Amino acid sequence: MTFPSAKDENIVWHQHAIDKTFRAELKKQKPAVLWFTGLSGAGKSTVAGALENELAKQGYHTYLLDGDNVRHGLCSDLGFSEQDRRENIRRIGELAKLMADAGLIVLSAFISPHRAERQLVRDMLPEGEFIEVFVNADLSVCEQRDPKGLYKKARAGEIRNFTGIDSAYEAPLEPEIDLPAGEKSIEELVAQCLDALKSRSVIS
Repeated sequence: MTFPSAKDENIVWHQHAIDKTFRAELKKQKPAVLWFTGLSGAGKSTVAGALENELAKQGYHTYLLDGDNVRHGLCSDLGFSEQDRRENIRRIGELAKLMADAGLIVLSAFISPHRAERQLVRDMLPEGEFIEVFVNADLSVCEQRDPKGLYKKARAGEIRNFTGIDSAYEAPLEPEIDLPAGEKSIEELVAQCLDALKSRSVIS
C-alpha cells in the first residue's frame, strides 16, 4: 500500500473557522505540550499523572499520552530499533500538536532518549508551546526502583537496546523544567510544575 507524501501537491491544509485561539479561550487556558523525558523508572508517568490530576481538580482541560499506552494502538506496529523509536516519537509529536491545536494542555511521558528527536517535536510547535520536563533521576535510583523489572531483564541480556544499559540516553541540556525526581516527593515535583506553568501563563 502506498500513501501520499505530505508534500503531495494535491494535499492542502484546510484552515477551519474555529481555531486554536478560540478553543483555548473557551477552556480559559493556554495550549502547551509538556514533554516528560527521563530514564525508565525515573517517574515520568507518575509525575505526569499526578500533575494531570491536580490540573483537572483546578478545572483545566488536559490529555496524558503515555508511552506504553500509545504502543497498544497508534504505534503498535513499531518495535524498539532506533528507526522505530524515532518514528514513535514523530507520531506522538504530531498527535500532541493536534491536541494542542484543540486547546488542550498535553502531557507526554516518553523516555525519548535522543535530543534530536525531542527537538523535532519542539520544532513542530509554536515558540514557547513545547515545555521540556526532565524527570531527573540517576540510573542507580531508577535501577533500584525498577517497577517493571526491565533493568533486571536488560542486565541479564533478555532485553536489547535498553536505554541506560546498552542504549544511550541524552539528558536535556536546558529543559524548561528540571525535576530532581530522586530527591523530592511527588507532591513537591507537581508543585514545581504548577509554578512553572503559572509563570508561563499556561494556567492562572
